Order: sequence, then C-alpha cells, then structure tokens
Amino acid sequence: MQTSEINAVVQIFIHLSFIAISWWAIQAIHFEKILRKNKIVQVKALYILLSIALGSLVSNFFLNYLQMGINLSSLFYKMY
Repeated sequence: MQTSEINAVVQIFIHLSFIAISWWAIQAIHFEKILRKNKIVQVKALYILLSIALGSLVSNFFLNYLQMGINLSSLFYKMY
C-alpha cells in the first residue's frame, strides 16, 4: 500500500471512531425531555446528526493537530 492509501484508511478510521465516541457521549443527554413528545424518529435523527457533526469537528481537530506535529518534526529534522 502506498502512503496516501494508508493515510486515507487511518483518516476514515479516526473519523468513524470519533463519531462513535460522540454518539456514546450524546446518549447522556435526554433530548426527549426537551423536545416534543412522540417524536422519537426525529430525536434519533438529531442524535445521529449531532454525533456526526461533533465527531467530524473533533476528528478534524485531531487530524490537523497530528499533521502540524508531523510538519514540525520534519522542520526540525531538516535543520539538523
């Protein structure tokens, strides 16, 4: 496998992992008490959309932070 293929697999895994963690964390919030009664499908859709949005934000932050660290290490590697 080439480096770009490995990077793509790692990025997909990280995105899905953070979406799953977001789903797990959002389950602690009881939107049923805030939103209208008998709207179970809409509440589940809200859980899914919020977990995708939050997971994507966190995974993008993590991947950007990781890339900045790699760039910094290559900068110092070139200096010496």
